[in-house]
Amino acid sequence: MDPLGARQIRAAMRQVESTRLQARASPALTRAVAEVKNFQEQRFSSTYQDFLASDRFGPCASFFLRELYSAQDYTQRDAQFAKVATAIERALPQPVIATTVKLAELHDATESLDLQMAQHWGDDPSVRASSRYQRAWRALNCREKRLWQLNMVLDIGRELGRLTRKPGLRLLLKMMRRPASLAGLSDLQGFLESGFDRFAQLSKDPAALQCFLETIETREHDWINRFETAPT
Repeated sequence: MDPLGARQIRAAMRQVESTRLQARASPALTRAVAEVKNFQEQRFSSTYQDFLASDRFGPCASFFLRELYSAQDYTQRDAQFAKVATAIERALPQPVIATTVKLAELHDATESLDLQMAQHWGDDPSVRASSRYQRAWRALNCREKRLWQLNMVLDIGRELGRLTRKPGLRLLLKMMRRPASLAGLSDLQGFLESGFDRFAQLSKDPAALQCFLETIETREHDWINRFETAPT
């Protein structure tokens, strides 16, 4: 029987793939999902322009942007993730597995929300993307889901900060590099190493990591509140 963490990872990745299949049901829905993701990416880049340009905060901010808000296609990486779920659980310490499960579940929730937003997106190009996004948001009444998503992001950020201060984990990831390459898992390996290295640098200063996460929490709450009360 597969370990629990591996089952949770695979279940999340199966749901992500199912969501993607639904998004491909029609050219209009495929286009709407892409437009939702593009809007979110641009919004994040605008909200955190100062972080992205910062030597201290830029690497972590760009990791969040690329992995959570990007319109990039991660089908290949996700397939690798599901393929090696059991091997990951056997090779990595339990705290790392718990964080990996949370990343998979966050990815699943994000893809599902993007699809739901796209289903309410509308197809009138004369309507601004911000207005279409706001209307879709209100149609879904998804405040609680977005707050859950935000809290999960913050929790993962805190856990990555703690994990990167544990001795030996970076060496373990490095030792996995060649086997991952031989197995055709380079995308997944790059994702794991990128997240580790970027948070390792920031977590050298716990106050800086706390500032980074608290700023994200404040700005996202402010954005959600303004977004919900602004006229369409």
